[in-house]
Amino acid sequence: MSRPLKIMLVAAEASGDALGAGLAGALKARLGADVVFVGIGGPRMAEQGVESPFDIAELSVLGWIEGLKAYGIVRRRVADTVALGAAEKPDAVVLIDSWGFTIRVAKALRTVLPGVPLIKYVGPQVWASRPGRAKTLAAAVDHLLALYAFDAPWFEREGLATTVVGSQALHVDMSGADPAAFRAERGIAAGAPLLVVLPGSRPSEIRLMTPVYEAAIARLKAADPALEIVVVAAGTVAADVTGRVATWPFRAHVVGEDQKYAAMRAATVALATSGTVSTELALAGAPTVIAYRFQPLSYAIMKPFFTGKYATLFNHAADEEIARELIQNDATPEKVAAEVGRLLGDPEARRTQAECQAAALDLMGREGRDPSEIAAEAVLRVIAGKAGR
Repeated sequence: MSRPLKIMLVAAEASGDALGAGLAGALKARLGADVVFVGIGGPRMAEQGVESPFDIAELSVLGWIEGLKAYGIVRRRVADTVALGAAEKPDAVVLIDSWGFTIRVAKALRTVLPGVPLIKYVGPQVWASRPGRAKTLAAAVDHLLALYAFDAPWFEREGLATTVVGSQALHVDMSGADPAAFRAERGIAAGAPLLVVLPGSRPSEIRLMTPVYEAAIARLKAADPALEIVVVAAGTVAADVTGRVATWPFRAHVVGEDQKYAAMRAATVALATSGTVSTELALAGAPTVIAYRFQPLSYAIMKPFFTGKYATLFNHAADEEIARELIQNDATPEKVAAEVGRLLGDPEARRTQAECQAAALDLMGREGRDPSEIAAEAVLRVIAGKAGR
């Protein structure tokens, strides 16, 4: 009897952990006991059988300066990941999101596993910054699993075979998320204004954004003491978020990711650190304000490389600032409070924005099959193609 297919999955952040878990689940649904997994991941991938040799939370860094500070640990973890690949000799390696980490792993694995197909799941957002990364990726991997149709041409022009699988965020089933029950469980009246805050999933995001959000919410609470606050804590930073919110001088309900969708559906307005979560908020029908800060020196270094008009995916798809983006120097407590307050005080503006967000999701391709299933098919197709050479 032939041995099971061995696939190595590598994810370095919470969003990648979710994608890796979905892909592993889809592969198991197709192959059953004929597939096994090794690699790097978080708790969700662990549930699918990926036993990570280290905690991926230490790799959640963003920005050039933060990256330089973490260079030592990143280099060691790259070496650990490559050593795991060399020891396990998988039939394919899927490198998920996390550009800085996974491109280093890809280049090293190409040397130690020259015949093994390397697949990148989620390409860098070259439409927003540093388009040269498309050529770099094309030289490092064999195939790209892209989330959106507007990603593909950038990489195909460089000769990288690309499969558009769609975004899992566009296929989230929120039917079981009960906004009324969510409010009732926390003593939040059905008609009370509710601001849901999603501060991010990286330690650097929590450190930079929670003080801004605290000060902005203090202004909003002063204007309307009846305003209720819910903060969603991503699993990788839950303890940090909970500790910081506990010191806020007003009440805020902290909930885990298991309550995220109910919170989103219950929200009057959402305030989010830029990322995939913006797509989920649009799917939930929550009018959203986006904010983001980098370390000042990192931003000064990175700013010339930003070529896109918008940071938020549905804004990019619509080519319009549907959700207000407050980036770096605009991400002040005063401006955040003003934008959130504008939506809280204007039901018509909330309705219009929610409708426009939903229309942008259609442009992003929310209709279609489950992305994990399409990704699983593509991975197996790449493996079969390599084996047939």
